[in-house]
Amino acid sequence: MATGCLEQLTLWDLGQQQVTVDFEGGSLVTDAGLLALRALDRELGVIADLARRFPDPRAQKFITHSREAILTQQVYQILADYADCNDAQQLRHDPLFQTVADVSPSAERPLASGSTLARFHQAFTRREAELPLEEREVLREVDAAQSQRLKLLNDYLPELFIRTRRQRPASVIIDLDPSDDPTHGQQVLSFFHGYYDQHQYFPLFAFDGETGFPLAAWLRPGTVHASCGAIETLQIIVAHLRAAWPDVTILVRGDTGLAVPALYEYCEREGLLYALGYGSNAVLKARTDCWLTDLETYYHWYRHREPQVQRFEVLEDYQADGWSRPRRIVAKLEINRLGTNRRFVVTNLSGHPQGIYHGFYVQRGQVPEKPIGELKNGLHADRLSFHRFRANSLKLLEHTLAYALVVLHREATAAIPAVARAEVNTLRLRLWKVAAVVKTSVRRIWFHFSATWPFRELWLQVQQALRTFVTQVQEARRVLPGAAGTLPM
Repeated sequence: MATGCLEQLTLWDLGQQQVTVDFEGGSLVTDAGLLALRALDRELGVIADLARRFPDPRAQKFITHSREAILTQQVYQILADYADCNDAQQLRHDPLFQTVADVSPSAERPLASGSTLARFHQAFTRREAELPLEEREVLREVDAAQSQRLKLLNDYLPELFIRTRRQRPASVIIDLDPSDDPTHGQQVLSFFHGYYDQHQYFPLFAFDGETGFPLAAWLRPGTVHASCGAIETLQIIVAHLRAAWPDVTILVRGDTGLAVPALYEYCEREGLLYALGYGSNAVLKARTDCWLTDLETYYHWYRHREPQVQRFEVLEDYQADGWSRPRRIVAKLEINRLGTNRRFVVTNLSGHPQGIYHGFYVQRGQVPEKPIGELKNGLHADRLSFHRFRANSLKLLEHTLAYALVVLHREATAAIPAVARAEVNTLRLRLWKVAAVVKTSVRRIWFHFSATWPFRELWLQVQQALRTFVTQVQEARRVLPGAAGTLPM
């Protein structure tokens, strides 16, 4: 049954009641839970401070959407699971996203369109468009802006990490890890990688090993060596850390692909402690054969009682070709029902080999592997669909900035395990993807949540925790020398 205008539909009868649909509900939004995260972002000045630094070659007197509005719109689209620029075609009219971008909800004031977002990523401007290409001086400005944005954002991440600490750390672990990013179509610097059996980019990430906070994200061509750019990335992060905390102990952790002599020498020269996975070879196998034989004998007699056995040893004098001096190798020898396994780590850490391997190196399973998984699976950081490389690089960094907000959210809610331990998808489904009715007046923008929302109390607890976190961060800036940067007060 329907009215003549098709504005009301009766779907079926439920006892004496009819299930009816109409379109008179007013303004509704579906991502209202993000308001709490945006409040945290605004108090800490995360996006606002970044936007102020962003080079923008657009003709300023003709700009409708500011740098901050565009960055905010893009980051919160990513958090809400709308990863592509063209999602803005509908979301630009959404009252929630308008409010998040500091625009009063109005049909007359839509946010940036998908095309505008795409042009912003390209640092595009129509200035001098009437001139021949060879006479357009603005093209050099555009080119510089595209590159400067990438360096600026990678400078900003460690600064943001430092200025949001509530106490001075005794040590910081820098976790480096490359990750494959499959590509599709004719994307610049996408190449076929034989190991991954796909066309791809090969980005390099850096995270704080304790919290998972992102410290760097560099997009790289698809076939570069895993260690490409690792030293330059460390130099930026280490410079920020030591400027804030001159006596902080810095440790570096990475997988086998990063184990190259230049990285060891950099760490040793700069006083950094490191543990990097090291590939097996004939020399290492020969030098560990006797230990493995002993372990095999033990396993033969005790395998029913111990289905898996391990042994940890150290080679103090191993020197590979191309090394300037011998270095310490930690060897893990393992036997289980599937056979034998040998793993090696090159390190300048002292102490028991089992402690170095299990207590430090294999913690990479939490960081960086979990953050990279969340970036890809929760925030779709591998959806880099621009044709040009630097536009895709900026898009990757926007996803990384969104993840930085997630980590700050986790730190603030550490006393609420159901939230602090939740992955991005869980946070989105429980706390962010919530419907609300929007009403506006001259003095207020109201978001009316359902009284029966099952996570109402949890969301309110989170909101209070975020406020407390901001207060603690601001207080830390007052009492900790060098604690940090330019956090707005």
